[in-house]
Amino acid sequence: MSRVLKIVLVGVIVLNCSWGFFAHQKINRLAVFTLPPEMIGFYKKNIQYLTEASVNPDRRRYAVPEEAAKHYIDLEDYGDSSVYKLPRYWNDAVEKYGEDSLNARGSVPWQINFMYYQLKEGFLLKDPQRILKTSAELGHYVADANVPLHTTRNYDGQLTGQNGIHALWESRLPELFFEDYDFFVGKAQYIENVQMVAWKAIELANRALDSVLLNEKQLFQKSGDKKFSFETKGKQTVKTVSALYAKEYHDLLSGMVERQFRKSVKMVGDIWYTAWVDAGQPDLKIMIDYQPTEKELKDRQAELKLWKERVLKARDHEAADN
Repeated sequence: MSRVLKIVLVGVIVLNCSWGFFAHQKINRLAVFTLPPEMIGFYKKNIQYLTEASVNPDRRRYAVPEEAAKHYIDLEDYGDSSVYKLPRYWNDAVEKYGEDSLNARGSVPWQINFMYYQLKEGFLLKDPQRILKTSAELGHYVADANVPLHTTRNYDGQLTGQNGIHALWESRLPELFFEDYDFFVGKAQYIENVQMVAWKAIELANRALDSVLLNEKQLFQKSGDKKFSFETKGKQTVKTVSALYAKEYHDLLSGMVERQFRKSVKMVGDIWYTAWVDAGQPDLKIMIDYQPTEKELKDRQAELKLWKERVLKARDHEAADN
């Protein structure tokens, strides 16, 4: 099974995928409130779109084969200390490894910088549709870069007998404990070098990887029989990690999920702000009344419906295989 399908299926088990629809949407929404007065009016007016469109990159994974690589990087494939040694800029990395090799191992830190330039161009062109679409999707990649499991080929613990840890860390924990988190992260700040900040996020996320895996393994060895329970969501009853097991794991991580969530919110706001400043601080007030057209809204709803159908079919197929 492909890495992409596996991640999505794992997410479906807990009713979400990637950071989780819930977390990605919250990260973009909270980032809006870090912006200065000159920006927040436009972004707040379109906060619903920014929230909903935050998950579009995950929805594209079935339809666009090259999309998957933009969400992660398998650092160990490059050898020891690769997070410190890899070329920071895309062209340098292509020259050293080749584009196909890079895409096979993931490209999220470079994707963030690419999206920053796209957002800057949107501001330069004073194109509200492009600004909003790029802002929403840039937020997704930034959030993924702050997840330890997006920095390793052992993305779901499948190499260490910990299958399902991806959804546990990224979806189950944020959903259960979001209300306890402190999201006062301060105002957006200008970034001198977006590419370096993206790599710093990868470095710090990767440092936390051992704790993500080791704490869960030790907890399972101690209380594995308590790991799962059944919960009813609407008309569906699903097997999921129990709230008790999730809390014990969350406590062992000593605030890690909250820290990475907060870093994501702040980093998204910082890059939005930086792109605006680097574009000459265009007046967003003249764009504040922009609303997606009825066709755009219908296309978005149709895309979401199709995505849900594909995920459900994939989940049923996985269940049949097992």
